[in-house]
Amino acid sequence: MAEILELDPFFGELDFAAMGREDLASCLDVVRVRISRLDEEEPGDMESEEYEAWADRHEELEDLADEILDYLEGLEG
Repeated sequence: MAEILELDPFFGELDFAAMGREDLASCLDVVRVRISRLDEEEPGDMESEEYEAWADRHEELEDLADEILDYLEGLEG
């Protein structure tokens, strides 16, 4: 399971493998909203530590979304 930096304990405790389609879709919606909000906060200086932290968090959220999508696809097949 993906480990999320400073996201919240909610996602750290979920077992995606035990979830149904509806719960997975809800989690994916939450992650996508968080990615969208994070996009709005993108630091301007790509060389700054702030940008590096932002990019790490963004990548982790994208990885989490991909993981959830994998579980959703697994339910189809």
